[in-house]
Amino acid sequence: MADQIRQGTEPSTWAPMASAIFRGLWFAQLGSNVGTWMQTVGAQWMLVNEPNAAVLVSLVQVATTLPVMLLSLPSGVLADLLDRRHLLISVQTAMALTAGLLAVLTWAGVTTPVVVLVLLFLMGCGQALTAPAWQAIQPSLVPRAQIPAAAALGGMNVNVGRAVGPAIAGVLVSVSGPTLVFGLNALSFIGVVVVLIAWREKKPAAQALPMERPVAALGSGLRFIRNAPAVRRILLRSVLFIVPASALWALLPVVAHGALHLESAGYGGLLGALGLGAVLGAFGLSRLRMRFSANELMAASAIVFGGATVGLALVPSVIVVALVLILAGTAWLVVLSTLNSSMQLMLPNWVRARGLAAYMVVFMGGQAVGSLLWGGVAGLTDTVWALIVSAILLGICAMSVATWPLPPTIGQLDLTPSAHWPEPALAFEPDPSDGPVMVLKTYQVAAEDIDSFTSLMCKVGEAQQRSGAMQWGLFADGNAPGRFVEKFLIRSWEGHLRQHQERNTAAVQAVQAQAEALSIERPTVRHLIAATANAPRGGK
Repeated sequence: MADQIRQGTEPSTWAPMASAIFRGLWFAQLGSNVGTWMQTVGAQWMLVNEPNAAVLVSLVQVATTLPVMLLSLPSGVLADLLDRRHLLISVQTAMALTAGLLAVLTWAGVTTPVVVLVLLFLMGCGQALTAPAWQAIQPSLVPRAQIPAAAALGGMNVNVGRAVGPAIAGVLVSVSGPTLVFGLNALSFIGVVVVLIAWREKKPAAQALPMERPVAALGSGLRFIRNAPAVRRILLRSVLFIVPASALWALLPVVAHGALHLESAGYGGLLGALGLGAVLGAFGLSRLRMRFSANELMAASAIVFGGATVGLALVPSVIVVALVLILAGTAWLVVLSTLNSSMQLMLPNWVRARGLAAYMVVFMGGQAVGSLLWGGVAGLTDTVWALIVSAILLGICAMSVATWPLPPTIGQLDLTPSAHWPEPALAFEPDPSDGPVMVLKTYQVAAEDIDSFTSLMCKVGEAQQRSGAMQWGLFADGNAPGRFVEKFLIRSWEGHLRQHQERNTAAVQAVQAQAEALSIERPTVRHLIAATANAPRGGK
């Protein structure tokens, strides 16, 4: 991807807008994001005059964000197993009804703090259920080359909603109370549903295998991540940036109220500066990607965000702080769009939502843990020292790019599904639940090719484990020089059939073809199915 970008082939940030469905969903999501932030402000306003208002107001954020952390992985499983469009339509409709119920109860004057928090928690569950599916449908909306641009536009969407929603809600709540903003939020979900209904997604060919069981699907998703070094590296880079960067977000209200002596409107203006920076970052991102590699952008953005954090800590000027927050918003957008698009480009369709769900857990968890960490550091020392320490860690994050860079293969692997394995020819047909299944594949390799062969087979082993193998190994036959046996174990016959029909990609096919080309003889394959007393196989 970096080489293509340097050659000037990076699509414009606005290229995805040429797709009518992407454009429609983008504007519908923008309305929904604005509505969600309006709802948050309205709910907080309702609770400020209650006893224990500080606790109740903070619980508004907990009610909306906690479900994302708790349900993202199960939601990723559902988004990979079910029709993503139907899932989105169903959950968005339920969220519209829930928001409408909150508006009606508020209009009737019967909304209590408990009712507000319960309904907000239910809508947070809806957001958690749909977030992986939203991310996973992006490759169905735009060409693969436009995924980084689509990620940038998605980040801009969220930040515009964050900047505009509270400002609109502040005006509406002061004029008519929270009922109106709750009702508008319900309408914003209906807009998304209408666009989704109008979308006619191109369906892949129907699979002969039944839907994978949810628990098994969760296990296969985690197994994929565990055996995908590129995906693990993206998650590591997320943690290294998010945890120190969360200090700015967590301590900005404290600085705004204390050192800068601002009221809530002024704090909203500072949030708006961050949102403006994100918008400007989206405008210039395609040019930046043409000039710099992803790793250079990651390092530079960490430095810029760290510099903005120092400015927030040391400069008691509202204007200067607003300017550095614009830079921070740009850096935030660059990092998040780079990480998000990298994840999408490294995940095959069968596991895309589960991989993106893991990314969301890392992202949200990093922010949550980081906020608690920096709040504790500020409590033990003061806000200035907490921000400076976080800036130092962001500098270390930038330097760590040299040691732990994003992989150069991002965007270069062909993840098109490939059923290149021949269907297994057996004397009997196992039941799908039979297993474990041991597959033995024998190669005969010339002495001069052994080093190249074993190197390639390490990549094959990672691919086998990503696609479902619980164990994998390559063994040299002690009685036959140059003979190697590849052995891998799958939990069930159904799992092995999924390897054949669903989970291999063209990139895996290319590596396996290189390894097989080094075998003097055509490799032979044997399938061994675990035998039990109750289910004898192969005869009467």
